[in-house]
Amino acid sequence: MTSKPTEQIAAERDESGDEGSTEQALTPGRVLDHGRYRLLSQVGADKRCNVQLWRAKDGVLGRDVALTILVGDRSDAEAASGARRTLERAMHASTFNHVGVARVLDVVTQSSSDPTGVLGLVIAEWTHGTDLLDLVAEGPLPPGTAARLLQPLAAAVEAAHHAGLVLGADHPQRIRVTPDGEIRMAFPGPMAQATSSDDVRGLGAALYLLLTGRWALGDAPEGLPAAPTGPEGNLVAPRTLRPTVPLELSTVAVRALGNPDSIGTTGGVRTGAAVLRVLEQHATFENSSASAQGARSTESNEVWRREDPKPDKAKRKKLMISVGVLAVATLLVVGWIAASLIGMFTETNTGHNTGQVIGETGNHPGGQQQPTNTPNLIKVPVTSATQFSANGSPDNPNRIRNIVDGNPATDWGTSRYNQQLGPGGISSGTGAVLTFDHAAVPRELVINSASVGTVVEVRTVEGAPSPDGGTLLGSATLGNGDTTIKLNTDSPVQQILVVIKQLIPRDGGYGSQINEITVNGAAG
Repeated sequence: MTSKPTEQIAAERDESGDEGSTEQALTPGRVLDHGRYRLLSQVGADKRCNVQLWRAKDGVLGRDVALTILVGDRSDAEAASGARRTLERAMHASTFNHVGVARVLDVVTQSSSDPTGVLGLVIAEWTHGTDLLDLVAEGPLPPGTAARLLQPLAAAVEAAHHAGLVLGADHPQRIRVTPDGEIRMAFPGPMAQATSSDDVRGLGAALYLLLTGRWALGDAPEGLPAAPTGPEGNLVAPRTLRPTVPLELSTVAVRALGNPDSIGTTGGVRTGAAVLRVLEQHATFENSSASAQGARSTESNEVWRREDPKPDKAKRKKLMISVGVLAVATLLVVGWIAASLIGMFTETNTGHNTGQVIGETGNHPGGQQQPTNTPNLIKVPVTSATQFSANGSPDNPNRIRNIVDGNPATDWGTSRYNQQLGPGGISSGTGAVLTFDHAAVPRELVINSASVGTVVEVRTVEGAPSPDGGTLLGSATLGNGDTTIKLNTDSPVQQILVVIKQLIPRDGGYGSQINEITVNGAAG
């Protein structure tokens, strides 16, 4: 089904001579930009704008890069103007960092040594993994898998639009799948006339492709089947082709593809955020029957509620009364012990013939036995875990529930960040809000993780969760296995924020992973 060219690593060859000849095509082994980039293999082409997509080797830094090569007639004023506009937009995008988009490393115009038809280059970091079309080469994906894979790209589109940028994510060969199983914009460089609506339509087309194995926008690569249309020219919904596709996923794919200016389309979805919300709800949706779909949808809505659960006032009142009674009882016991000790010493000083031996009173009730300062601890039930990210982009939200499922074999991990903090990093923190089934006094937190060196803080949640808000209850640097964090609080709470403040180096960037979190509190 895929039209991906066979990747052949080019052999080193001499590029001296007439390198500017129009007869010399872009072929493996050619070098561009004064010999810096050697072409290795062509991985696609966007014929809408005369763009070739190549994997190349950066001879200066010794690394593979992704080249978006703009080709055309240099004497054609319209082609030259369009190329300049694309290069300008790519240059603006070089400041944008997101896990769902390959980082733009450089933007260059044609050099005298390049073939005559080259109008410019957009150089981006190379995305290891596979071509998007390879995923559907043997058939469409399960709906839940398709939704999960597409989440990073949808989040990137939304973040880019907030930054005033357009990605150009509307062509299947510009998109690749990372080894971690995340879909990524691998070849930045939008067409001169591209708009944010084209990015949203690209999300709809990518989702349609994963659900059906068909491409719903024009200019599909050779061999990729086009999406079917009905008698009136309307796009056939994925659910019609595959009844196991959830209604919401099918609807958002069609409506994201819709263009109000086109005949036979519905429109209605115009933002990446709208697509992302539906993907999050169905990221693990695998059931095929309608009844199972309804049951799982209800469960998903309970987990991914938008408002924080409200504390139970009746339970809180009962708890406060119990705490008050316990405090009074404690004062009475302490007073009785003090009175007994005073009486014992007074009696010893006034009556020497009583036969009382002070050293033998250690086992006497209320005598010399020292009370323990460590209360008995019980496990605090956690009803839900909600992903929190200070930079506004969720980190694998569909997997966050794994940290409280009681199974250390499952895990949640952060996204891969290009740097530790700041733009492209975790900002001021990422983690999870844990909600208890009733207000409790948490005494310790046990985190199971293999990300040695990760720094974690535990804070109260007062209003909206904040990585630097609330009260700091405790912090620790994680070791291998279980790490216990003692919490300094005597007040009952119903939510706490577990926030990662420092990641560890991973996969050429930064990230951390948590397997399980257990909360222990004071016994009532």
